[in-house]
Amino acid sequence: METIKQRDVSTAQDLIAAVRDRSVDRIVVFGDLAGLSSLELLPDKALTAAARATLQFKDDSDGIRLSSNNKLENLTLIAAPEKRAIFNDTTVTDLGCLELRNLTLTGAVQILAADRVRSGHVEAHNIDIVSADTRGYEARPKAYGVEVITGAFTIWNQQLDPSTAITPDLTEISTGRPNSPVRGSGIFVSGASETGGRLIVRRLETGVIHCDAGIAHGTPDRISAGVFTSYGAIVDLVRTRGRVTTYGPNDMALDNWGVVDRWISEEKITTYGPSGIGLVNIGAINSLTLNGPIETFGRGARGARGFNVYSGTLKFAEFDRIVTRGNGAVGIQISQPVGEISVRRGIETFGGSGESLVKGVMTNLPAIAFSVKAGGAVRALTVAGGLTTHGSAIAPLDVEGSVESLFLKGGVTTSGG
Repeated sequence: METIKQRDVSTAQDLIAAVRDRSVDRIVVFGDLAGLSSLELLPDKALTAAARATLQFKDDSDGIRLSSNNKLENLTLIAAPEKRAIFNDTTVTDLGCLELRNLTLTGAVQILAADRVRSGHVEAHNIDIVSADTRGYEARPKAYGVEVITGAFTIWNQQLDPSTAITPDLTEISTGRPNSPVRGSGIFVSGASETGGRLIVRRLETGVIHCDAGIAHGTPDRISAGVFTSYGAIVDLVRTRGRVTTYGPNDMALDNWGVVDRWISEEKITTYGPSGIGLVNIGAINSLTLNGPIETFGRGARGARGFNVYSGTLKFAEFDRIVTRGNGAVGIQISQPVGEISVRRGIETFGGSGESLVKGVMTNLPAIAFSVKAGGAVRALTVAGGLTTHGSAIAPLDVEGSVESLFLKGGVTTSGG
């Protein structure tokens, strides 16, 4: 059996020497170290702590660059919020297995399959990103009339070759704080495109998410999201275990452009900014279950909708309750053929007609509780708790497309006349 060579370090100088020593396999940090420049882990090296250790990097420096078959564990890493606490070397062809466990971070996580990287596996578990700012990162996916600001936690296969694949398994990923959200998206996973390199995700399980991308009010072609599964991402399970809250204009809470088998949300989903939709599906979702309510708070004339299917497919969706506030804040809007939709405790909107962002275009919408647009179709719709609107002359139910089967318990009510 091969002997693992371990080195214990307690000073910055010892840490730098151990990182550069190719004979060292495992580096164990004792105590807190500050004033560090960016560190590069050579292939097959692990960096951990005996208890909990903090590594603080200079304000103009990124944190730790991974190469291949690296492990980071039991560390607090502090970089400037606009820097990367963890990133990867893109000159290697295979990431091997990158393991990130029990980390508290200031600064973003950015794992990219770019340049020479064509394959690899990422294990990330119990990652808490206290603060990060990704608004200055110019590389952004673009489609459907918008570009997406990447996340405080980002894994992105940028290779155009569809044979390339990165395979993450991600659990307990959290971002931001209630009074200090991360700036940009929260969690972002993406392939290169619908036909390019893929990201094959076993699990994406999140803790609490707080984010605010700071998008200028009235910007029609830029969005962000608390949890974003982008094109080229194929995900077995998304489970948002904690609350997801977004605060700014065009900040979606949950957004899917990819292919998701099961999406389960356990807690409340809240958006506070105008055009900050609770959940958007443009890709494909087989089964969607929201056990907590969606509540949106649009500002002024721009409302924030609850749930949209713009394009793509949705076989089954079950919602707890949806409440929207603001003009143009539709409860549920269906623009494509979908399967079954059920709501356990009703849909209620507070608002009249107003502008809301639809595929990069500001569009005037009435705050209908349930809307099926022309070209949209619902095979079976079940709503308990009723459809209620409070805006003047706003219909609770509007069907321009079709609903094959409808069961409604709790009535259809409009208090606005």
